[in-house]
Amino acid sequence: MEIVSNSVHQTLRIGELLSKQVNPGDIICLFGNLGSGKTVLTKGIGKGLGIRRDKVISSSFILIRPYTQGKIPLYHFDLYRLNKVKDILALGYEEYLYGKGLTVIEWAERLKRLMPRDFLKIELFFKTDSARSLKFSAFGSRYKRLLNSLKKIL
Repeated sequence: MEIVSNSVHQTLRIGELLSKQVNPGDIICLFGNLGSGKTVLTKGIGKGLGIRRDKVISSSFILIRPYTQGKIPLYHFDLYRLNKVKDILALGYEEYLYGKGLTVIEWAERLKRLMPRDFLKIELFFKTDSARSLKFSAFGSRYKRLLNSLKKIL
């Protein structure tokens, strides 16, 4: 599924709508160039979970930010600064996966062989200065159901 967001506001809203469909233990992997809207989408997800939008910030210097004040915890990963699988392993990242919260991973391509088997993949592409294309792909039966639910509301 592919949709176009014409503004930051629309990207935030897409994240909010997505958050209404997730369950604890879900994993969303975000792919896209710097500035393509990964953090904006994550802010929208957080807002939909009841986390103040201004609290969800780019995690480039803090690699894992847990937000526990929402309906379910949000574990926000930003792997931008990591290039080696051993550095990701040293984070203890697997403790966050499949747990009591939603895991959102920016720069998920850096996971390489550590990529979870089942997850929702969202690729963000520049269309114009303000518009982004979001391409959704599902890996695993849970995420195929999630994607079908999203098609009905997006």
